[in-house]
Amino acid sequence: MSEDFEVVKLHFGKGERPAQILGHYANRHGLITGATGTGKTVTVQVLAENFSQLGVPVFVTDVKGDVSGLSQAGKAKDKLIARAEKLDVKDYKFEGSPVVFWDIYRKYGHPVRTTLTELGPMLLGRFLELSDVQEGVLNVGFKMASEEKLALLDLKDLQQLLTYMGENAKEVSNKYGRVTGASIGAIQRRLLKLEQQGAEMLLGEPAISLEDFMKQDLSGRGIINIMDSRDLIQNPQMYATFMLWIMTELFESLPEVGDQQLPKLILFFDEAHLIFSEAPKALLRKIEQVARLVRSKGVGIYFCTQSPGDIPEAILGQLANKVQHALRSYTPKDKKVIKAAADSFRPNPNFDTGEVITKLGIGEALVSTLEEGGAPSIVDWVKIAPPRCRMGAATEEERKKVISRSPIGSKYDADLDKDSAFEKLQARQQKIDDQN
Repeated sequence: MSEDFEVVKLHFGKGERPAQILGHYANRHGLITGATGTGKTVTVQVLAENFSQLGVPVFVTDVKGDVSGLSQAGKAKDKLIARAEKLDVKDYKFEGSPVVFWDIYRKYGHPVRTTLTELGPMLLGRFLELSDVQEGVLNVGFKMASEEKLALLDLKDLQQLLTYMGENAKEVSNKYGRVTGASIGAIQRRLLKLEQQGAEMLLGEPAISLEDFMKQDLSGRGIINIMDSRDLIQNPQMYATFMLWIMTELFESLPEVGDQQLPKLILFFDEAHLIFSEAPKALLRKIEQVARLVRSKGVGIYFCTQSPGDIPEAILGQLANKVQHALRSYTPKDKKVIKAAADSFRPNPNFDTGEVITKLGIGEALVSTLEEGGAPSIVDWVKIAPPRCRMGAATEEERKKVISRSPIGSKYDADLDKDSAFEKLQARQQKIDDQN
């Protein structure tokens, strides 16, 4: 570790000792797990607002709508003040954090878009649930578009590209690789299904600049970007693809920064199991690579899900800061999950980790974070600090007020429709038809 900076500690609770994440290890990723109703959302709120106070921007997916309470001051209660005092929370007061709301479907926040080119054939293939042969045809299409400078921005560009490839299959196959009408037809049917699910909302311009997720307010607090995902989570493939796109885009676009006092950005992904569910091996290897290397770009990813078993072992081994809320033991499978979760911690001689996991109350967790030197701490039975913000959702009126004052303004509100593959291929096909 560099000695050029003072160590910053993010304090979020207390057990036998303070529960804290060291700022220069916050980019070593994390895991927040526990059964429904055990306090995961409040833990995310506490961590997010603490990162924000340290000047670190945050991005968090909000699948139930209640993370939006980060934008509002909590209701003053004596028991919360007493809890904060008991857990050594300094300067505790009830306040909201600087928040920007985002929503792919544009109902509850600023639009979020990316282009097909930025998404790329691998993620799009996962999104469309294509076979290997169909994904090969998709790769041919992307290669053709790249070499012939055909901008793939939105769904209609890809639909036009596929139509052109089908009508000129022999020429395309000779130049770029074999394509068949059957595979093209299958991809077109999948695209139609995506269109019916509203996927065109995600694809197009103006594409989101990830720099807009990495800003501070005028007082130096990190802005918390809340991605409203209540509608998005109804389409799990789209939700997973979006999360994967953010991870890979950050990895590919940010420079190496080495050791830093604090990360550049922290991501909280709820329902994280959807990223890995039914993902092909090639994509899992890509995710593993991104998770391993993106931390050197100053980005920390915190996966939130019900059970550690939801995360592949290769990824799980890279998650250094762990908060385990209660798990329930109803079946033999549940017992195996609890044992695996307990075994992932450094034992504490003062209690049986596996037994405590089933006894944790709401707002309690087993916590292990990296100590100075990089070793995981002994597991501790921790009471999580109370949040400063509201424990519950912002109202629609409150949300609208936050959006009206947003530093993003109207930058992304209107769609752009530039000349792209759609217009160029239409003109090209018309020329071919005229010659025939």
